[in-house]
Amino acid sequence: MIMNNRILNGLLGFILTIFVNHIDAQCDNWVGKPFQADAEAAHSIYRQALKANDFATAFENWKTAFKLAPAADGKRDYHFTDGIILYKQMLAGVSDEKTKEEYKAQILELYDQAIACYQSKSITTKGGTEEEFNTRIGYLYGRKAYDMYYVVNSPYADNIVALDQCLKYAGDKAEYIVMDPYANIMVWEFKQKTMTKEKVIENFKKLTQVAEYNIANNEKLAEGYQQAQAAMEAKLAEIEKEVFDCQYFKEKLIPEYEENKEDAATLKRVLVTLKAQGCLDNDPVVLKLDEEWKKYATAENARIQAEFEANNPAAAARAAYEAGKYQEAISKYKQAIAEETNSEKKATYLFGIASIEFRKLNLYSQARSTAYAAAKMNPGWGRPYMLIGDMYGKTARSCGDSWNQRLAILAAIDKYSYAKSIDGSVAGEANDRLSNYYGSLPDKSEGFMRGVSEGQSTTVGCWIGETVKLRFKND
Repeated sequence: MIMNNRILNGLLGFILTIFVNHIDAQCDNWVGKPFQADAEAAHSIYRQALKANDFATAFENWKTAFKLAPAADGKRDYHFTDGIILYKQMLAGVSDEKTKEEYKAQILELYDQAIACYQSKSITTKGGTEEEFNTRIGYLYGRKAYDMYYVVNSPYADNIVALDQCLKYAGDKAEYIVMDPYANIMVWEFKQKTMTKEKVIENFKKLTQVAEYNIANNEKLAEGYQQAQAAMEAKLAEIEKEVFDCQYFKEKLIPEYEENKEDAATLKRVLVTLKAQGCLDNDPVVLKLDEEWKKYATAENARIQAEFEANNPAAAARAAYEAGKYQEAISKYKQAIAEETNSEKKATYLFGIASIEFRKLNLYSQARSTAYAAAKMNPGWGRPYMLIGDMYGKTARSCGDSWNQRLAILAAIDKYSYAKSIDGSVAGEANDRLSNYYGSLPDKSEGFMRGVSEGQSTTVGCWIGETVKLRFKND
C-alpha cells in the first residue's frame, strides 16, 4: 500500500508538471529570447496590417508572432485577442461547416489561453494587483461569453459558465455587453425549466448592481449601461411574474431595514426594490416606507441637488438631459466647458453636446462639427468618430437611391475603422458595428454599370458630403 501511494503521488506530480509546462509554453513571451527580433517584427507587421484591414497579411504574420511568443512581451494579450478578431473575420467569410467549426474552436481556445495566462500571471498588468488581474480575466470571460452567444452559438450551459465567471472576476466592472445575452439565456432556460427561479433572481441582482454602479460612476459608458439594463428588464418581463414575488422581497428586505432604520440609503434601496418587484403603492409596508422616505428625502435632496448643480454644471447638464430638457442640457455643458481646464473633460462635455444634437435634436451637421471639436480636444479618443459613424449609419436611408445609401454606409465604416485604429477601448464596439455593415457595401455589379471600380474615390451625397474609396461586398 505504501508503495502504491508513492507511485500515485509520483504520477500526480508528473501530471502537474506537464500541466504547468503546458501553461508556460502557451504563455511564452519573447523577452530575452533568441527569436525576439523575429517575433517583434512579425508582431509589428501584423498589427499594422490589422489596422489597415489587410487581414490576409495580418493573419500570416500573426501566426508567426503567436507561434514564437503567444504572450508577446508578457505585458499584453494582443496575440490572443487579435487572433480572435482574425478568426472571427475569417469565420464571417466561409460557408464550409467543418471550417466554421474549426474557426469557432480556435476562437474559444484563444480566449481560454489568454485567461489561463492571466490566471498564472504569465501576462502582467500595469500595477500587478489582484484586482487588475481579476478585472482583465472578467473582461475576457465577458467577451468570450458574448462571442459564444452571437458568433459561436455555444450551448447555453457553456455560455452560462462563461457569464458567471465574468461576473465573478469582473464584478461591477463587467461590460454591459453581457447583459443582453444573459437575459435571453435566463428567460429561455427558465421557460425550459433548466434554470431555477432562485438562479434567475441571483443573476438579475448581480447584473442590476453592475448597471447601477456604472450608470453612477462610468460617465463615458453610462448611456450604454442604461440601455443594456432597460433591454434586460424588458426581456425579463416575460417571466417576471413567475420569478419576482413581492412577498419574497418583503421577507428578505424588511428585516434588513429594521436593523438599519437610521440609514437613509438602506431605506431608499429597500423601498425602490419592493416597488420594482411588484409591490403595490397601497401595500401597508410600502406606504409605511414611502412615508419614512419622504420625511427624509424631500428637503435634503432639494438642498443637496441645488448645491451640487450650482458647483457642477456638468451634473446639471445630465440632470436636464434626463428630464428631457435638451437645450438646457447643452447650455449647462457649455458652461462646464467654459469653467473647465482639463482638455479631456472638455472633450467629454463636447461629446455630450454632440450626442444630444444627434440623438435628440436631429441636428446632424452641427452634431458632427461638435464631435470633431471633441476629437480635436482629446486626440486619440475614438468615441467621437464612433458617434459620427452612427450618424452616417442612421441617416443612410435618407441619402437618395440604394447606391448612395450604400456609399453612406461606406462613410460610416470608415469612421468606425478610424475610431478603433486610434483607440483600442472602442475596438469591440467598432467591430460589432462593422460586422453588421459589411453586408451593406455597394454591389460590384451596380458599380460596373455606373462605370466605377474598386478603390476609386467618390463623394457621398446628402448632408454627409464625405469622400470615400469604393469597396464592394463579396459576391
